[in-house]
Amino acid sequence: MKPVPQADRFQALDDCHQQIHEHLAQLTSVLEQIQAGADEAQYREPVRVIEAFFSATARQHHADEEKNIFPKLLASDNAELVQAVRTLQQDHGWIEQNWLELAPMLRAIANGEDWVDMAELQHNVEVFLALLHDHIVLEETLIYPEAKGQFADELAAREKRLAEQPDLYNK
Repeated sequence: MKPVPQADRFQALDDCHQQIHEHLAQLTSVLEQIQAGADEAQYREPVRVIEAFFSATARQHHADEEKNIFPKLLASDNAELVQAVRTLQQDHGWIEQNWLELAPMLRAIANGEDWVDMAELQHNVEVFLALLHDHIVLEETLIYPEAKGQFADELAAREKRLAEQPDLYNK
């Protein structure tokens, strides 16, 4: 398997955030439809898609951040940055815990089951929305710009080394 270039990795992370926002908006819309008593045929498939996205793609997104973004930032001398990354790691745990409560409800709705308590569903959706929105804001305003800056610095240093010793790297 060919490694993904870091710049493409950042684009993939940014694209996933956009997809998360879209799925959260759809989740909000579906919840409103359910509460309004809409025919379940209108929302069963969107609920299935939302559940599948957050059970697979969004979870992998968090794993990618934990593996590829957070470690270098945690090694920083900047205490505020390190604390922000630790907050995001903690968020991942809370998001996962909330998802483990919400996902079975969404699967039940998608399958036409009627055991879901609507007040509990609404609460879990509201918590999920708040967790993810706050989490993404911190990533996009502090963490990603810092990680992208570190990556740019690494590329510049590499290019400088190549320019200073071109024969060393062309053997």
